[in-house]
Amino acid sequence: MRAFLTLSTSAAVILLIIRGGLCVDIIGGHEVKPHSRPFMALILGANEETICGGALIKENWVLTAAHCDVEEAQVVLGAHSQRAKEKEKQRFRISKQIRYPGYNSKSKERDLMLLQLHKRARLTKAVQIIPLPTSDDDPKPGTTCTVAGWGKTQNGIRKASDTLREVNITVINRKICNDNCHYGPNTVITENMICAGDKNGGKDSCYGDSGGPLRCNNVMRGITAFGKKGKCGTVDGPGVYTRLTKKYLLWIRKTIGSA
Repeated sequence: MRAFLTLSTSAAVILLIIRGGLCVDIIGGHEVKPHSRPFMALILGANEETICGGALIKENWVLTAAHCDVEEAQVVLGAHSQRAKEKEKQRFRISKQIRYPGYNSKSKERDLMLLQLHKRARLTKAVQIIPLPTSDDDPKPGTTCTVAGWGKTQNGIRKASDTLREVNITVINRKICNDNCHYGPNTVITENMICAGDKNGGKDSCYGDSGGPLRCNNVMRGITAFGKKGKCGTVDGPGVYTRLTKKYLLWIRKTIGSA
């Protein structure tokens, strides 16, 4: 997320957009109890490398970020470890990828995408749907939110985390995120985005975490989007998330309801 590259881990050289340039994994967090986040989706490339995360919002639909390159990818549900054989895992081909109309890779606006799975997931203790929010409330600055993923755990390393990790971060006022000590003047954090991190740094998402859900007060409010290149977890490069606004929620419901 950091240097304004798309956050896909596999496309680290091509399109990396997640927090901090090379931020798509969880910085400063902790490993979660296995299968305790049953809504999390792991998106893997052809070589089983982590591309992005996502959220299961319907038995056959995953919500993720538009910048994720999923051309030859598969979706894994029920995973805790990327590499271990786990009986809880369910694998799916992607039958359809639908980016939000007008997604702009330069401004980072409208960075959300729906993935239709080739069949419906079997709901179990380890695989569950996360409810979409019933309102488009904009989390206030100071709100504690949570983000999870299989992304990198520090800048400068090549490998992503094998197990699912999570960290608590705090919503930051957009005026602060847009000042010259943060993202200004080259990148604009708009009302369609949520800026969140830690005032002292050290807590963030990173490369490979893109597309995962941002939850505030246990309600999904956003999607991991981008950050500054090579600056995961830094004070001047907090993570930025696509906010689930009313228009985005209407599009999501219309798309998954009619398909």
